[in-house]
Amino acid sequence: MTLRTASTPPLGWNSWDSYGTTITEDEVLANARFLAEHLLPHGWDTVVIDADWSDPTPRTHGYTEDAQLNLDAHGRLIPDPVRFPSSAGGAGFGPLAARLHEMGLKLGIHIMRGIPKRAVALDLPVAGTDLTAAQIADLTNLCEWNPHYSGLAPEHAGDYYRSLIALYDQWGIDFIKADDLLWPYQAADIEALSAAIEASPREISLSLSPGRHLSAAHLDHLRAHSTMWRVCDDVWDRWIDVEENFSRLARWAPFAGEGGWPDADMLPLGRIGLRAERGDPRHDLLTPGERRSMVTLWCIARSPLMVGGDLPTSDPATIALLQNDDVLALLRSANSRELLRERDLVVWAAEGADGERWVAVFNLSDEHRVEPFDTRSLGLGPAPARIVEVWTGSDASVEAVHEQSNAARSVAPGSSVVRADLAPHGCVLWRA
Repeated sequence: MTLRTASTPPLGWNSWDSYGTTITEDEVLANARFLAEHLLPHGWDTVVIDADWSDPTPRTHGYTEDAQLNLDAHGRLIPDPVRFPSSAGGAGFGPLAARLHEMGLKLGIHIMRGIPKRAVALDLPVAGTDLTAAQIADLTNLCEWNPHYSGLAPEHAGDYYRSLIALYDQWGIDFIKADDLLWPYQAADIEALSAAIEASPREISLSLSPGRHLSAAHLDHLRAHSTMWRVCDDVWDRWIDVEENFSRLARWAPFAGEGGWPDADMLPLGRIGLRAERGDPRHDLLTPGERRSMVTLWCIARSPLMVGGDLPTSDPATIALLQNDDVLALLRSANSRELLRERDLVVWAAEGADGERWVAVFNLSDEHRVEPFDTRSLGLGPAPARIVEVWTGSDASVEAVHEQSNAARSVAPGSSVVRADLAPHGCVLWRA
């Protein structure tokens, strides 16, 4: 069995932006029910429980330094039974996965590179081997930001990851977000984890994180061993976080496809920060224009979409952003690329399977602006019959240019001009 692949990137919900390390089973189920009712018809089908689901003493704004993570007899994390009552008695995430599968959803979990330090201290036996945790650990290769894990000796990484995947097969896990693998680049761990999934009877999507300074020199390796890979650090509800991804996605989007998906990180939209790693409870701090620009960029670059807001308490306008099937159709487009970048003006384009052309125009500046474009410079031809602004469903005004004039001095006679009316940090998305 191979890593799960698809013609479009994964879409779903992740607990991190709202709950950090503190998510409970009831909160997972509340978001899963909302996803199934309101977003599954639009393609959102995965629920991911992020970091430290085994911690009995989680806290907001970071990790509990000396947490006594729940382990099974073979040094593998198991859910904290207080926060996840259905996991009691050795059931793990099996009952929760079964409930999500009944809703038509997939269950994903977060894991860290390496082996829990607590398993090493207890020197627990590694399932399926004659080795112990202390024998396979590498205490010189530690995570910079999560205090709970030791690295693995490269020659023994496969032994431990095979034991993990065997357990996750039993639970019915569909998606793994594997952290601390890309900075620095941990090739041996990536290969060992991928091989364990390849050898398992269950299809599992593998997401690699984080992505600070990730180089396209790793592209072939990433495609061979993962479903998706992060190209940035954590993205939060700040315009600067969105803006910095324009250049990254311009570099990575041409490589997106069934061979793997460059990941621009979660969408921190809606009600976030409830008990999160960063910030206090709030509706996200992005403006309506910034939210629309974020979703448009992620979609035209064909990034995986994992929304981070608590869905039941997010405002209807946020949910509506995620239900726009005409925008989500960009995830099935091809040849996504940046056409133009002039200071604070950025233009992207993509093509659809039925011959349609997509153009997104972004205003990165703090000022409202109206920009005219020769339709030929957007790849739309000299006289497109109709251009639709996809977010609003309205027709864009296309003007034929018969002679040079001050009103359209950048457009040659015989062509057409279309104007982008752009809010600060806003965008338009056209389909022709």
